[in-house]
Amino acid sequence: MRMSTKGRFAVNALIDLALREPAGPVALATISQRQQISLSYLEQLFSRLRKDGLVESTRGPGGGYTLGRPAERITVADIVKAVDEPFEDQTDEERSLGMSRALWLRLNAVMLEHMATITLANLVQEQKDSGVSIEPRPARRAITPQPVVKPVRTTAPNSVFALARSLGD
Repeated sequence: MRMSTKGRFAVNALIDLALREPAGPVALATISQRQQISLSYLEQLFSRLRKDGLVESTRGPGGGYTLGRPAERITVADIVKAVDEPFEDQTDEERSLGMSRALWLRLNAVMLEHMATITLANLVQEQKDSGVSIEPRPARRAITPQPVVKPVRTTAPNSVFALARSLGD
C-alpha cells in the first residue's frame, strides 16, 4: 500500500499553508514555487480541498488560501480522502487483484485509520521542531493614488505678442 502522488502533494501543500497562514492568506503560486509542484496541479488539488471544507479562498489583492478549520481538526486521512478517489473506484488493473482484493481493501482501511490519528497540527509542529525556516511575507506596497498636480498659474505673458502688449501699456 502506498500513498498516491496527489495525497503526498496535498499533505505537503497544506503543511506549507499552515506554516505560513498566520501572516494571512497564502497564494498558490508561492506554495508552487516552494514545493516544486505545478501551479495548475495545485489548483486542481485545492479545488477538491475547498469542496471538502479543508481550505478557504480569498480573492483579490492579498488573497490566497487559509485553512478551512483549525489544523488540530484536520487529519492526514481528511486530506487524502479529499484528493484521492476511493480505493473501490480505482483502475481496472487494480481491480484485477482478484482474490487478494479483500486484503488490499483491508490494508487501505488500516492505513486510513492510522492517517486519521495524525493531525495537520502535528505535522506543522514537527516542521517547526526540525528548524524549518519560514520567510517573512514580503511587504505589500500600498496602492496610493497619483498626486494631483495643479496647473501652475502665472501672470507672465504666454507669447511674444502678449509680452509686447504688456510692455506697451
